[in-house]
Amino acid sequence: MSLDPVTLSVIQSGLQQVCDEMDLSFSRAAFSPVIAEANDRSDGIYSAVDGSLIAQGSQGLPVFVGTMQASTATLIEMIADGRVAAPEPGDVYIVNDPYLGGTHLMDVRFAMPVWRDGAIFCWLSNTGHWPDTGGAVPGGFSASATAVEQEGLRLPPVRLFKRGTLDPEIYAIICSNIRVADQRIGDVKAQAAALYVGRARLERLLDRYGDATVTEAIAELRRRAAEQMRANVALIAPGTYRASAWIDSDGVVDEPLEIRLAVTAHGDRLTFDFTGSSLPCAGPMNSVIATTVSSVYLAMRHIFPDVPISAGAFEPLEILRPEGTFLDARYPRPVSGCAAEVSQRIAEAVFVALAPALPDRITAAPAGTSGNFALGGEIAQEGRSYVMYQISGGGYGGFAGGDGISNGCSTIGISKAPPVEIMEQQFPVLYRRYALREGSGGAGTHRGGFGLDYEVELLRGTALASFVMDHGRTGPQGIFGGADGTVNEVRISRNGETFVPPHLSKAQNIPLLPGDRVRVGTPGGGGYGEPWKRDPVAVAEDVRLGYFSTIAASELFGVVIDEFGAIDIAATKAKRNRIEGVR
Repeated sequence: MSLDPVTLSVIQSGLQQVCDEMDLSFSRAAFSPVIAEANDRSDGIYSAVDGSLIAQGSQGLPVFVGTMQASTATLIEMIADGRVAAPEPGDVYIVNDPYLGGTHLMDVRFAMPVWRDGAIFCWLSNTGHWPDTGGAVPGGFSASATAVEQEGLRLPPVRLFKRGTLDPEIYAIICSNIRVADQRIGDVKAQAAALYVGRARLERLLDRYGDATVTEAIAELRRRAAEQMRANVALIAPGTYRASAWIDSDGVVDEPLEIRLAVTAHGDRLTFDFTGSSLPCAGPMNSVIATTVSSVYLAMRHIFPDVPISAGAFEPLEILRPEGTFLDARYPRPVSGCAAEVSQRIAEAVFVALAPALPDRITAAPAGTSGNFALGGEIAQEGRSYVMYQISGGGYGGFAGGDGISNGCSTIGISKAPPVEIMEQQFPVLYRRYALREGSGGAGTHRGGFGLDYEVELLRGTALASFVMDHGRTGPQGIFGGADGTVNEVRISRNGETFVPPHLSKAQNIPLLPGDRVRVGTPGGGGYGEPWKRDPVAVAEDVRLGYFSTIAASELFGVVIDEFGAIDIAATKAKRNRIEGVR
């Protein structure tokens, strides 16, 4: 390598800074709360040759690591064989087709080439979650969809911006097929502007160090990432590690779907085999191959976070294509649940499978659901309609070093629930409750973190509520004797009556009137280790804080707390001796 370490480090940081500035520009200029407040978006730099990842923003969703790489590679291929018009400087492509390296239809991707001396040096790409792309239900999360057309408008790669100017005809087609179309221009311009900001910052870096030097640095960074991941993988003892994770149902057929995983460690490589997983399903819980692959990548990022993000980090990971299963969806299978739900269950399977091999690095299963809740409504007296999209956090699993995080973001990214105040300002709703869901974490030597408990009331107009969530049938898995976390719960109150949807946390187009409420309790994380080995002082503190009752402390952890909140040492010792004797 001809580059000195200092220059290499500065270029690495510079590439990262380009992506981070794109992330920030996108969020700060976007109109929709799901992007502007929840940060459900990502930006990155990709190779002009094969679309492989060069760098991604640290504030973007990890699940997009693999999907934007796949979609950029597909775009390059389609341009090369003439299926897509060749780019000119200033062009920006738009695409949301799940089968072309995507996720679901609401994750809309923009891509723009960066030109140097008449040739494409690299591609900049980003993904933003639009609150609606048409389809059968507001928000796109159709729990009963049986074909992708029911989920919204599917866009192949087309140039939305030509030489820096928005194409009014293509934009008109998009707006004619989505709800609240007049509000999308804010997100569209923000998404494109982020790419233009990225281009300006990248050109400054290239001008400073030269194209050849930056190209050499990119190659070296990729080589080092691959080397570092191989070194980490080599820590895993050779063998095959197996696990299963379950989807509650597909929203149409009320039967669970199994993700069956075998991870084989051989030297400095890992092979992931999903053979035996459930067949393609009727409902929207199918996963396209790009999302399935990206789910494995993000799981490994959780396990080995020290490895820099680049295509090199994925080289030691071989993912066998799960043909004939619901993890390799082909057109026209519906896929709205793939990125937010199925992807997290794939990650859970990876965690559980590798826990015996990496007990000090793996956490018990996290909440594993994004809590997709869409509310589409009309306020006749105000002459307006809206689409509200809510994501929510949940508990993380316990780990060797301590308890899981409470109300953490989903496994697939850093997106957070939009502030209650923002939601109440923009939509005719009132949050009657927004609190930790005490007791929802799985018991363990290190317990799982707690989920979220919130309740939303409709104040004005009429609305239709839709949900695509999961972990309503089984909770996040505990490991090494830890208990599973509490399941997801959705309850709808209308006209004084409360009911649970037939598919637990999946339903669509539930009519609401003013005064009707929706209450959601998100899962807690799984427990790590035997609950009766938990420090009694930690159990007493949980009781003092109201996380568990004294009865729960006794039944779950074998810790007896007296009426004054003190630990009854003798009774606790006796109870734990009985538990240990039974085991």
